[in-house]
Amino acid sequence: MQVFHTQSKIIITCNKRLSPYLQQEVEALGYKPSRVFPTGVELQGTITDTIPLNLNLRCASQVLYLLKSFEAADPQELYNELVKIEWEELIDFTGFFSVTSNVNNQHITTPLFANVKVKDAIVDRIKDKKGIRPNSGADVNKTVVHLYWQDNKADVFLDTSGETLAKHSYRKIPGKAPMLEALAASTIMATNWDRNSHFINPMCGSGTLAIEAALLATDKHPGLFRMNYGFMHILGYDEQAFFTERRKLKDKAKKAVNFKIIATDISADAVDIARRNANTAGVEHLIEFDVCDFELTEVPEGGGVVMFNPEYGERLGVHTKLEITYKRIGDFLKKKCLGYRGYVFTGNPDLAKKIGLKASRKIEFYNGKLDCRLFEYELYEGTKREPKED
Repeated sequence: MQVFHTQSKIIITCNKRLSPYLQQEVEALGYKPSRVFPTGVELQGTITDTIPLNLNLRCASQVLYLLKSFEAADPQELYNELVKIEWEELIDFTGFFSVTSNVNNQHITTPLFANVKVKDAIVDRIKDKKGIRPNSGADVNKTVVHLYWQDNKADVFLDTSGETLAKHSYRKIPGKAPMLEALAASTIMATNWDRNSHFINPMCGSGTLAIEAALLATDKHPGLFRMNYGFMHILGYDEQAFFTERRKLKDKAKKAVNFKIIATDISADAVDIARRNANTAGVEHLIEFDVCDFELTEVPEGGGVVMFNPEYGERLGVHTKLEITYKRIGDFLKKKCLGYRGYVFTGNPDLAKKIGLKASRKIEFYNGKLDCRLFEYELYEGTKREPKED
């Protein structure tokens, strides 16, 4: 099975509502999606094509390469079809593999049972052909097989990512209630920031938004922070393809910017964590960190983006105090940020009303399972007060 050179369906998954930004990234790499859906993008390609996808994409979760589609009404039919696949040409019999799944079939009460049937088919096939059975388990740091089984339709993929791409590998200390890196990158992309003007991030927490802004501005991609992917553990993998792609990432990354990225927080511990995460990402020198109340954050002349990700009452904070905080955010945007575009990401629409500005856009996201919005505020020069939101 020459999967490194054979075209097949590739599904790039992402968290719900991130697919418009994932699509932008995929098209920027020169690929043409055949389908875009709420949790991903579909295109045609080889396993070799998945290498730049894995290394470049900021908004993705997994890059899946289709091995086979078939009808399977029950677990036995599933096994019978899976055992026909030439697994001995994909998985080293001395190696290790894991199985993940997304299953909705009347005969399956737990995905673990479906995973076991997949594992049994792979092991039985390889043992029959090679006389030795490979090891398997829950770790996704080697070869990963993914089953998508809905009703009687089954798709079997090689997960070329392994560990999720949604985490960008630089955040060793997450801090409290952190925003997932893929979500942070997507929200910044949603602002249409030109990556050449100031980016101000008060209440920065563990620094994810400021760090992702610095990475976007310098064209540094997540593949620079990671050395292990699922595609590396498929038979036929040529490591030169990976190192060639990684060298491209290094060569195009910029080392400096000619504008300010500012991140502040009232918590010295949060700023320390943010600074250390930025150091791991190699962008600490691009971000001006400060410990202060957000109202004291420097807002340089020239315009750009001011972006808040405040607490919104789900996991942290006291609601009455947060109402005051959101009103203060509105006052800060009105008084100090004229000429900028202001953004507030929140999962609490009632608190958003306390900002006291009319949003020009309300962009839908999820943070985990929580329905959220990114509110955009045009802060025109000379504007003293915007009408309150209904």
